[in-house]
Amino acid sequence: MHLSVTTAARLASLACALAGAAALAGVLARGPAVARAQGESFSPAQIQKGARIYERTCAPCHGPRMADPQGAANLRTFPRDQKSRFVVLVTKGKNNMPPWGDVLKPDDIEALWAYVIAGER
Repeated sequence: MHLSVTTAARLASLACALAGAAALAGVLARGPAVARAQGESFSPAQIQKGARIYERTCAPCHGPRMADPQGAANLRTFPRDQKSRFVVLVTKGKNNMPPWGDVLKPDDIEALWAYVIAGER
């Protein structure tokens, strides 16, 4: 069977649209929480807030969008079961990392945790 270029392009476009619709249906079926870690659920708004905080305070050392940390810890691989360690590190700092406890509120650190766990992958 031989398809014209136009027909093949339309079929490919339809296949992409169906795949996108299926992916969206999967996200919607999960409800407002898009990520989980140790029983925690994060909303899209919380993850977005964390992304904004990350870009402002963390990206200079840990890399934009958690990519290319250049000597700093790779946050994409931070253990999901070590939230308390994350909170202490962000609050008090360690080695070359400054403490952010006087700058970030607890809900900011929570949003940052949501971003690290559920954000860029």
